[in-house]
Amino acid sequence: MSKFQSLVRLVLFITLSVQAMGRDWQHASATFYGDMQGGETMQGACGYGNLFQQGYGLETAALSTQLFNDGHSCGACFEIMCVNDPQWCKPNAVIKVTATNFCPPNWVPAPDHWCNPPRKHFDLSMAMFTKLAESKAGIIPVIYRRIICERNGGIRFEVKGNPYWTSVVVYNVAGAGLVNHVAIKGSNSGWISMTRNWGQVWQTGVKLVGQSLSFRVTAGDGEVLWLDNVAPANWQFGQTYEGDGNFIG
Repeated sequence: MSKFQSLVRLVLFITLSVQAMGRDWQHASATFYGDMQGGETMQGACGYGNLFQQGYGLETAALSTQLFNDGHSCGACFEIMCVNDPQWCKPNAVIKVTATNFCPPNWVPAPDHWCNPPRKHFDLSMAMFTKLAESKAGIIPVIYRRIICERNGGIRFEVKGNPYWTSVVVYNVAGAGLVNHVAIKGSNSGWISMTRNWGQVWQTGVKLVGQSLSFRVTAGDGEVLWLDNVAPANWQFGQTYEGDGNFIG
């Protein structure tokens, strides 16, 4: 196959993937939390840490119960536009954000609990919200759609735990962005299915200290990626290791 044919196939694949993932715009609402520096948006219910260090920056959102899907939507990417509010919407403004947190419901009776089910709602970083509307707008109507995530470098795994159990925070995932399953393999073991602890934190009770680690990641769209020897045999808890591949973004 020629380089030109390969390039055509790659472009066609990406085009079809984008069309399939984000074909229809849907209606929702948006607010913001924190300040322009985004300190309050760090950490969160997806298990991520310093979002600047992890490559997400301020282009993030906390999702309402309806969108968060018990953490399965962590890492997904969305395109959002402000609509139907000429007083506050900035003309032709569009943002792209990654789901990194949960906007919890509030069951105390009140008319403005935007994150309660069945509402679809994005609680944006202030920096992202003000790209769509003035901050004093408070809450705005938006339309949104899922899009392909674009990332630099390989999938990253932050290893945590102790000698008796191992957990990994999986991030910097391109393509679908979200992860549906993770398996881990030590240099002296077979493939071990990890369980989702919360968000994008995955764990196993199998002892793996002293073994090099490989990972098999299944994305939300069913694509599977094998990453061999991501962490050397002398890996340490609290360190992050990067695979040599990623999904197409």
